[in-house]
This record gives sequence, structure tokens and C-alpha cells, in this order.
Amino acid sequence: MSNELTPDICVIGAGSGGLSVAAAAASFGVSVVLVEKGKMGGDCLNYGCVPSKALLSAGKHAQSIRNAAAYGISASEIKVNFRKVHEHVHGVIAAIEPNDSVERFTGLGVEVIEADARFTDARTVTAGDNIIRPRRFVIATGSSPFVPPIPGLDEVAYLTNETIFDNTRKMGHLIIVGGGPIGMEMAQAHHRLGCQVTVIEGERALGKDDPELAGIVLENLRNEGIVIHEGAQVSQVSKKGKTGVRVTCQTNGSETIVEGTHLLIATGRVPNTENLGLEDAGIDHDRKGIKVRSDLRTSNRRVYAIGDVIGGLQFTHVANYHAGLVIRSILFRLSAKPDNNQIPWVTYTEPELGQVGLTEAQAREKHGSRIQVLRWPYEENDRAQAERKTQGLIKMVADRKGRILGVSIAGAQAGEMMNTWSLAISQGMKVRDVTGYVSPYPTLTEIGKRAAISSYAPMARSGWVRWLIGILRKFG
Repeated sequence: MSNELTPDICVIGAGSGGLSVAAAAASFGVSVVLVEKGKMGGDCLNYGCVPSKALLSAGKHAQSIRNAAAYGISASEIKVNFRKVHEHVHGVIAAIEPNDSVERFTGLGVEVIEADARFTDARTVTAGDNIIRPRRFVIATGSSPFVPPIPGLDEVAYLTNETIFDNTRKMGHLIIVGGGPIGMEMAQAHHRLGCQVTVIEGERALGKDDPELAGIVLENLRNEGIVIHEGAQVSQVSKKGKTGVRVTCQTNGSETIVEGTHLLIATGRVPNTENLGLEDAGIDHDRKGIKVRSDLRTSNRRVYAIGDVIGGLQFTHVANYHAGLVIRSILFRLSAKPDNNQIPWVTYTEPELGQVGLTEAQAREKHGSRIQVLRWPYEENDRAQAERKTQGLIKMVADRKGRILGVSIAGAQAGEMMNTWSLAISQGMKVRDVTGYVSPYPTLTEIGKRAAISSYAPMARSGWVRWLIGILRKFG
């Protein structure tokens, strides 16, 4: 016998975005049904942000031991126990898991249904033995690894971000197809833990970021010993012996063969839209995801869609941002139009690579030559010198009136600095606003202020300004 539910909101998907909607709505006393067919916490907790950063942290500790001599400290030979590394990664997941658990959300007053959700018409979803007819739906089903149709791939064993964190043994030679953030983070983490790593990228590695700053990161990765093939199109994958893998790629008309022990496919993400019955609900979608209006509503006005499932910028913090906007719309009838210009993103390699707003190239395309580009290198920062983190720079792009259009950072703690610059852009701040605040000394964040102050350099060389100072001096 079916159980009919009529909550105010039905959330489909218990990843970061869906959980945020459910928790916020429940805190206002709104009835919520949350449907999830897989693990609570979604990709971020179980296969993405959390385990990847835990693995990167392990790699950073190994690298710190290697670099200890530069600080006058002797260290013994590094020994990596991959089973212990695995325990560390999954221990971090377990520590965070209670925050996303069924028990916690049930305690908040959310009815959690662990089953597949499917629309049967424009206002009804079935999940297990339940028929759900809410006032509003929020689809937050996230995304999954995209596996390209490479000849031979279906005949070899390969890893994705959903399986690589189950590994408990050292990989002899890890081949990574895909040079985006996931590929480069996993490349550095595994190389620092003692694996040989080769990355194969069809276009430009870290191609969505400013080429100058991406180049700083890639140079460091190569200097550490990671082999990176750019502009290399994979044409064939095959077995090598009983357990190995052979990857054939084409680069500028020539053939390159890379042989290894393991293969990781890191070629992007695909929105989770299958088997949701979107057609029955009158919800438009394509291979890029569910189509939404500027207010995050779908073609079915009862249904919102947020996060990875709508394509575009696929980050955990974007899903959370969307969740906040949707709550504003559903509960308070306020505007729910996201502003992607203030969305930052970070690749957590070492050095880190962060971006918010327009890159220099995007700013020039939009504003022509009427921009100013301000920069400051890490090597001119005292804290960076003290910690031997001098590789990198900040690049600030502003329009002719001084309004900050975008900030790119390659260097230590770039991700932490992005908080400040995301705020600056969201509030329409100008370069002069940055020059006016007091930064504690010594901190890496001073590089941003120094970049802003450099905007006054042309004024200091101006003959007119020097003339004016001379006149003012005569008045005492």
C-alpha cells in the first residue's frame, strides 16, 4: 500500500545543495521530504572534496619531510603506508559524516526516504512505496564522472574519483587522463606519496584558469617529477600484461605510448538526470543538465534545480549558494538570481591556484584596452620568504574607474585569500578600497594590498603631481 506525502518541499538528492535546502527549510518549521538513493552527503563528502583534500594533506606532509633540510632540519627516509593513508582519508569522511547523516536530518524534522525518486507527472514523485505531492520540488542530484568513449577503455580496469579513494596499496605508475583540477590534484597527491604519475590532457592543462598563473602551477608539478602531456588526444587504451595498461595518444601528428599500472579517468563531470522522469514532469534538459531560468526554476514552475545537475560551475560552494537563493524564493518570495561573477574556484595543488571574477583575457575581451592589470609577486612578501613559499603571484584586473573585475592568485594559501576577493567583487569594491585597509604583518594576504598600492606608481612618476607637491611644499 502506497504512502501519500504532501510536504511543503520535496528535495531530491542529499548532496551539499540538497542538504542545505532541507536543513534551512526545516529550521523555519517547514515540512520537508528528502529523497536520496545513494550515500548521504553526496559526491563531495564521499568521493570528492573531502577525500581529495585529505589525500592532498597526506602528500603535503610527505613533501614537507623531503623539504625539511632547507630549514636546517634533518629528516629520515620517507616511508608511506598506503593502508594508513586510506585510513586517514576515510577517518576524515567518518568525522564529517554525522553532520550529513539520516539521523541528524530526521532529528531536524526532515523525513528522509532512502530510495530512487522519479516524477510520474508535473506535480508527483514516487520513491519506494511513497507518493510525494509537495508544493515545491528542488532537484539537487549532482553529477557523476564523465567517462569518454575511448576505444578499448571498456576492456581495461580504470579508476574514477568514485573508486580511487578505495585504494590501499601504492600504485607503481598512475596514468591520469584529464588535466583539470581533479586530475592535477590527484597527480600531485599520488606523486608525493611515492607513485610515478603521468597526466595526459587533450588541450591545455588547467585550461579554465589564467594561462600565466596556471603555468606557475604546472611548472612546479613538472619540477616535482610529474610528466604532463598537453595537446595529447587519447586514441586507444589497451591492457599491458595481466594488470597493466597502455595508453596511446596523438600529439601534433605523432604517436605517444604511455604504459603504467593504473589508469584514472578525470575528464569532467556529467549531470545526474537519468531515470528521474523529467519528461513526465515537463522539465526541459539536455546532456549539459537541467535547463533553468535566471531564478533557478525549471520549465515546470513547481520545480527548482540547483548545483551540478544544471551544469555550469560545478562546485560544492555553488550548490550551497544556489540552496540559499532557492530558500529565499520558496519561503520569502525574494529574488533567486545567482551572480556567477562572484563565484570563486580553487585548485588545491601546491602552489594553489585561485580565481574569482574575470581573468585578464576575459576582461580584455569585454572591456578592451580600458583595464588596468595590477600584480605583486610572492617573493616580495616577507611572510612568503620566511616560509620559503615564494613561488607565485597575484593578478588583479580593474576597469578604468578602478572597480575590481577579477583576481587570480597562484601561490600558497590562494584558496584562503579568495574569500576576501569574492567579497570585494560581490560588493563592487574598487582598488582604492583595498589600499585603505590595514593588513596585519607579516601575512601572505599583504600581496593583495601591495598589488592595489602599485596602482599609484604612475602617479608618483607624473610631472604634474610632482609640480603640485612642489607648490604645496612652499606653503610649509
